[in-house]
Amino acid sequence: MTPSEISEFFELDAVALAQKIRQNEVTAEALLNEATRRAKKHNTALNALADIDYNAGEKLLAETDRAAALYGVPTLIKDLGAESVDFHTNSGSQLFSRSKVSQNSSIYDRMRQAGLVPFGRTTSPEFGVGPVTEAGFYGAPTRNPWNSSHTSGGSSGGSGAAVAAGIVPVAHGSDGGGSVRIPASCCGLVGFKPTRARLPDGPFHGEGWAGMAIDGFLTRSLRDTAVLLDSCAGPDLGAPYYAPPLKGSHVAALENRPERLKILYLDRDFVGNPIHEDCARAVAQAADALKNLGHDVHPWEFEIGAEVQKMMRAWTKIVATGVHLAVRSKIGAENPAVYPMDGVTRGAFEYGKSLCGADYLEAVGIIHGFGRTMADVFRHFDVLLSPTLAQPPAAVGRYKPTNQDFVDYRNGADGVFAYSPYTAVFNASGQPAISLPTYWTADDLPIGIHLAAEFGADELLFKLSSEIEQNLPWAQKQQQLIRRLNS
Repeated sequence: MTPSEISEFFELDAVALAQKIRQNEVTAEALLNEATRRAKKHNTALNALADIDYNAGEKLLAETDRAAALYGVPTLIKDLGAESVDFHTNSGSQLFSRSKVSQNSSIYDRMRQAGLVPFGRTTSPEFGVGPVTEAGFYGAPTRNPWNSSHTSGGSSGGSGAAVAAGIVPVAHGSDGGGSVRIPASCCGLVGFKPTRARLPDGPFHGEGWAGMAIDGFLTRSLRDTAVLLDSCAGPDLGAPYYAPPLKGSHVAALENRPERLKILYLDRDFVGNPIHEDCARAVAQAADALKNLGHDVHPWEFEIGAEVQKMMRAWTKIVATGVHLAVRSKIGAENPAVYPMDGVTRGAFEYGKSLCGADYLEAVGIIHGFGRTMADVFRHFDVLLSPTLAQPPAAVGRYKPTNQDFVDYRNGADGVFAYSPYTAVFNASGQPAISLPTYWTADDLPIGIHLAAEFGADELLFKLSSEIEQNLPWAQKQQQLIRRLNS
């Protein structure tokens, strides 16, 4: 098939694409060829891929179970985590350049068992730190397909850009402070952060960032996310803890209308600061839609700003400790100044170095206490609605990783927390949260809405999100971009 003949298939989600393969309307080989061609075509402008390996994809396709739910669907994995013997990884860092492992991670194996065929890795900020993907290691920032002057988000920004541009229908990501949901918002995609430990971390890790980090996926549809979660969820061998069992499945939840829910909406940040008017409009639009669906919708009424700020300071210490550990594992006691690192990484390393074990344990204790605070708050309602970000996608360079004051980079007046005040809250509490692409600005930049529910209530979020997808549909908007970029 020629690129023009196959182009229409790349406007489909992964579920539909797998069905086309089963019906012999297109071959998995043709899709892999076209996905690789698109990756090479778009990467010059987007810089979304760290590595493209068609030969690895061809080998993996030959090994894929034809009975798998998503057999033959091409995909990409983030250049951070999802360890695989098939692909080297860099973690966005010269220190880890072309690292290899001797066995696969559990999440990678489960993605393969679902039928996905990886053929490369997508860009990430160094060690996944930041709401943009501009690691110096890759030579240029990763850009947003909707407008290349803006970021695709982070830390799964390469995956977000690749899915939005129509290179692949789904891609792997991970989320330790919003790193799936932020690029989902920036790129007009679905990004779900499951309940803590819903997805496996092993065998290389028991948990990431004291349990705040978890894998996930960037998709164009809820059903793709649901199928992937059902394929990949569950503890792996030796997991230190696991999430509450589901009552059914993520896919089944999409078919069930939720009962009448009490939903609170937040159109300021948790501290009470105003947000960008377009983000507030996105919340108002969604709140009106939910009222029309029969839900009980009210403004946010709780005063937890001080607790959120305290949590973010603890979050910053935990992440800095993680960066310090990662860098130290490569350089030992040597002078870090002689090694290439982004400024933010160097600042996080030095801040982590200044903390002692007691500081770290205190920070973990604060995070656990915050989880209890949120559990108590969510006794009074079912779902919290907010924007995913307090502002539209940032201009490229605004959060360039050069600031060596890590605390200021995260918590300063114009720092990451001011830009993204909602997402890390639910990494800290472990609660499920999702970003949905329901709103675009006048100049066509996506703005996601963010929904969060109590710990373990993943299925509830899928029920409610399915209602929203039907009433504020987004597929046509996504397809218009793919058509424009690939015509």
